[in-house]
Formats: sequence, structure tokens, C-alpha cells
Amino acid sequence: MISGKDFYLKKLTAHLNMKSVEVGKELNGSTPPSVFIGSWKYPKVYAGPMIAPLHGDTKILDMPESWIPEHKTQEDIINYRMSLVRGKQPVKITEVNNNFVEKLQEISLAADSIESEAEFGNKPKGLYFNERDTPFGPSAVIEKFDIANVRWDHALEKVYYDSDLKASEAVNYLHIQNVPFSNIQKAFSVGTMGVKKRRRLVPTRWSITACDSTIADILLNEVRYHDIIGSYRLYEFSSLNNYYAVLLVPTLWQFEWTEAFLHILGREELIFSDYEHNEGKKGYSRVGGCYYTCKMAVLEALAREKIQAGVIVLREAYNGYVPLGVFNVRENVRNAMNQPYTEFEDINTSLAYIGSKIRLPLEKFIKESTLLKEIPRWRQTTLDSFWRNKQKNPFSKS
Repeated sequence: MISGKDFYLKKLTAHLNMKSVEVGKELNGSTPPSVFIGSWKYPKVYAGPMIAPLHGDTKILDMPESWIPEHKTQEDIINYRMSLVRGKQPVKITEVNNNFVEKLQEISLAADSIESEAEFGNKPKGLYFNERDTPFGPSAVIEKFDIANVRWDHALEKVYYDSDLKASEAVNYLHIQNVPFSNIQKAFSVGTMGVKKRRRLVPTRWSITACDSTIADILLNEVRYHDIIGSYRLYEFSSLNNYYAVLLVPTLWQFEWTEAFLHILGREELIFSDYEHNEGKKGYSRVGGCYYTCKMAVLEALAREKIQAGVIVLREAYNGYVPLGVFNVRENVRNAMNQPYTEFEDINTSLAYIGSKIRLPLEKFIKESTLLKEIPRWRQTTLDSFWRNKQKNPFSKS
């Protein structure tokens, strides 16, 4: 079933006109390191490396954690991704001992970029650009593939050889060791973690949400034991045609993600939202992977500060926005949580301030929200009295 958000983002990406790198049937270059596992025809999937027609250090092409801190533009990121050529072979998800898959595992465990040689059945063509995943350039079935000697990352090597360690424990260990999320996810996707007999290939899209959810669940178990904050805190961040407002409220853990897409294709103003109460999320989120990646990024910060709070995240995407994958949410929210926060004594002044920063009238977000209507202090005043008070507030747009 296609949700309203999926339908809208498919329509948005269909309007994009991108140009990818051109290569022949033979490619000699460097993999960042990078791999991609598709989900089509699962449990038989197309798996393979992504290689750039460049030599040397190409890490930047597949290291989302570095793009926003290094102030890379949307155009920079698209150019990085369109220079990656995907080779692919059909394999069963259980074939983790396949010679080709073992090379993909070598790539995913690597500490550095790897020199690679590939021969394709046909000249790679097209590009991969959809509503959820990070894009990349042309692709083709790969017939021959070789890589140079690989130096493994020590932490990734440790979990690979620990065949009694559960996959969730491996993901958590790597997160604690500060291994970049993108490296954890790639290694997870090619079956390098978990109890040996249960290791499987996992499509890239699914592996991202699996790693986000695993880390978030473990962090939440920790955060539940921390003291609740005593005031309202607002963290903000803007990049890549997005604005994020992360509001921490003095309650037990609860979480809501609300995103608005404003005037990207025309005059549309679309809002999508999902939430969880203190007991946690039941079922898959109707807004997709961004829900889990935002939740993980916020819980990282709460655990780091040893605090507990309810969390309400508002995101606006503006004209010029391009869907680049859920990393966009994770890394923007991480950067938001690293900024100095603005503190408020009550929900009204918090929301009045947020209302002065966003472009969509705040009442439209409130209408879609569940948690804002349920916060005990919020219920002390009616919507009508809130808006009367807002007119007197120095942060008001009026």
C-alpha cells in the first residue's frame, strides 16, 4: 500500500533531472568503500559494489556523516552520488559464503577506500533516484570483479569474527565504539554480524531502519532511567533546504515526528506525522524510515546528557528540496542536538517562539499533532486562549 507521503515523494522525484557519470563496460576505480543490496525479488536480491571512476581516497562519496558538518551543498552531494557506478549480481540472501558476497563483505569491513576492477555485461546506464534511498549513478550486471588488498576496521573485524554475538549486540557495540552509522549499516547489510548460522544479506533500505531501530531501542532503555528535564528546550538547525525544530518537554519519554513539504512542486502544503506514547511504537511507522532515524538521533543526545524528556520534532522542507535518503533527517537532527538550546518555562512561549521561525502557520502543525494536545501543561489552556496570548507574545509574527 502506498501512503500519501510515498505517493508525494514519488511524484517529487519523478520531476528531477539528474545526470550521472558515463563509463564503459570495464571500470578501474575506487570504492569508497560502498555496497548496495536491493530489495526487488526478495529473498533473491541484486547485490554489489559501488565504484567511482576515480582513484585514491573516495570516502566522501559515501560518508553522509561528513556532508553536513563540512557544509556540503545539495549539488555537492548529488554529484558525489551520481559518480558512483553500481555493479550487481542476483544472489540469495542466505548465500553469505558466496565468493562474490565475500568480496562485498571485505569492502564493508574496510577502513579505507579500495582499488577495484570490474567488467560489466553491458555498459552501465541510468541512475537510481527514489523517494527514500541515497541516490547513485548508472548500474549493470557485473561479470568480473576484483579488489586490492583490504585493511579492515578493527571494531568491524571484531564483530565479524564473533560468531556467537547477536546482530543487535554487534550493532550496539559498534555504535558505542563510535563507528560511523553508515559503516555499521553497510556491514550489517552484507551479513557480517550475528550468530553465524543466522547471517543473511539485508536490503540496504531495510538495514538502515533495522540499525536505527536497534540503536534507538537500546538507548531508550537507558534514557527511561534518567531524570526528567525541568523546563522546555528547543534545538534548531537548518540545511539542505530544511528547517528542524526539536522541542524537549518535561514529561516521561514520548515522541512525535511531524514534517511539512512546502511549495516544492507548486503551492502544495502537505503535512505527515506519526508518534508514540511512553510504551513505544507498535507496528511500522506510517511516515517511513525517517521516523526511526530521527528517534535514534534524539535518543543519542538524551543518553549523552543523561536526561529524559518527551520529544516533538517539526521539520519543514522548502522549494529546492531534493529527497536524498533518510541520512538527511538523521544528520540534521544530530547537528540540531549539538547546538545550544533555547530554554522556556512553559509550552505556550515555546510554541510561540517556534511559530516565529517556521513558515507554515503553527496551528496547522498543532492540528496534525497528537502529543501537543496531550501534554498536561498544554491542556491547562484552550487553543483559543493560547492564540489570544500569542498575540501578546514578543515572538509573535503579527
